[in-house]
Amino acid sequence: MYETEIHVVGNVVDVPRHNRTASGSVTNFRMASTSRRWDEESKGFVDGTTLWIDVACWGELGGNVARSIAKGDPVLVVGNLLTESWDSDAGRRSANRIKATSVGLNLARGWSEFKRPARSEQAPAAPVPQEPVADPYADRLTDYVEGEDALYGSDSEGAEDREAVPALT
Repeated sequence: MYETEIHVVGNVVDVPRHNRTASGSVTNFRMASTSRRWDEESKGFVDGTTLWIDVACWGELGGNVARSIAKGDPVLVVGNLLTESWDSDAGRRSANRIKATSVGLNLARGWSEFKRPARSEQAPAAPVPQEPVADPYADRLTDYVEGEDALYGSDSEGAEDREAVPALT
């Protein structure tokens, strides 16, 4: 069966809710993605329509999402687009939802610190002893002898003529 994969860039618009169900744990949140386009007349960007969509994150992804994102965070969501249907007092209803396979913070809008969860490991394997590798160049002479200024001279020649490279901040 074919699935509709979707990538959405937007902002989290509510507090992620982590729940346990009979089929596992899930974290749900809603996100908004507003299209933007350049308007030549106003010489600026103009907001278009906004896509409002619910996101469901199952299993370990859901736990990590609940620990990592908050309302207002810029996110990227990758997953499968589903239409869920149900009966209500007003009749048959349906809504689109993303069953997420990946969720990440949008690093174009800020920075983050990644923490990998500790895994329970089996007994560590005994280290395999390795024989030292012989240096294939040990018998060759080098052109650098400690104390000579040839190395430093070649690095600084013409340094006055070069422009300084600005540091990234």
